Amino acid sequence: MSAPSSPSSAPRPATRSGRIAARLIWFLASLLSLTLRWRWVAGSERWRPGPSDQFIVAIWHNRLALSLPLYHRYVTRPFPGRRLAALVSASRDGGMLARVLELFRVHPIRGSSSRRGAQALRELVAAAGEGYDLAVTPDGPRGPRYEVQEGVILAAQLTGLPLLPVSYRLGWKVTLNSWDRFQIPLPFSTVEVELAEPLRAGREGGADARQVWRQTLEDRLRSITRD
Repeated sequence: MSAPSSPSSAPRPATRSGRIAARLIWFLASLLSLTLRWRWVAGSERWRPGPSDQFIVAIWHNRLALSLPLYHRYVTRPFPGRRLAALVSASRDGGMLARVLELFRVHPIRGSSSRRGAQALRELVAAAGEGYDLAVTPDGPRGPRYEVQEGVILAAQLTGLPLLPVSYRLGWKVTLNSWDRFQIPLPFSTVEVELAEPLRAGREGGADARQVWRQTLEDRLRSITRD
């Protein structure tokens, strides 16, 4: 059993206004996803996991808007009973996002490289051991945009799960003026979903091997990223 978190490192819960905003985001995202026209980019089907294949979804931070509807559409709908745990920042904003995840029936794990990183890794490993798929944003929560951080590779090593690079291109969207250029789909947009070859990081690899795997994951994600 791990020691309890100190007040300074404990994940910050959502405020009352944050919980209201979370429910509004959940409602709008659920409604919006019903209007979208989903398509597979040719060739992506061969990387789709089977009903018993656990994996770690690696998707850029600016494509979080459709990450949960995408998982539901292509994983939990055809394979009922599949469960997802997602890494979320321990900040106050992360508290609101964690509530959104819960509304989508996703288990949030709070932590980042700057806060609760070690504890979050332990919780990711525990969730993987319980049969959860995992989801991470390899360039989040602070960027730089489209640069994979090494912690994602460490999570893959500790869990033994393959990293599945996922991206999509929106036909119609609004791009925010944020560090990640966050993308919000517009109603009735096309969503072209693309997967790259999964990456399995060996458990025994050291710092040099992690750097190679980090760069490989970044290259594969960039190769399917079309803004």
